[in-house]
Amino acid sequence: MSYPQPFSPEEKLADAKKLLRLPRIVVICGSTRFMAEMAEADLRETRAGKIVVKPGCDMKSPHEFWSDPVEAQALKVRLDDLHRAKIRLADEVLVVGDYIGDSTRAEIAYARSLGKPVRFTHPEVDPDA
Repeated sequence: MSYPQPFSPEEKLADAKKLLRLPRIVVICGSTRFMAEMAEADLRETRAGKIVVKPGCDMKSPHEFWSDPVEAQALKVRLDDLHRAKIRLADEVLVVGDYIGDSTRAEIAYARSLGKPVRFTHPEVDPDA
């Protein structure tokens, strides 16, 4: 006799999104050097009726929160974890910019390992193309 398998957390989340009739959620990834382009992509995706999540901190710009190098490194680790959570939450990923660094490459690989569709504003930078 076989028993029904319990739903995975991912299946529960997908079901909850459907029950709540949420619009698609897109997470924006890319180097923070493209923050202006990310804001433009946010505008376009929002206009298309999607919920948008994106990086909330540009650690390349001076700020008291990351002025201490030790605290900045700890914050970077927390922000990377937070961004992976955003990727898990999202239905799709939009990579912004014409450059892919190590962090963005890791985010793309993570998203793809979860089966998330990944789009690019500059498809020629797709590391798997």
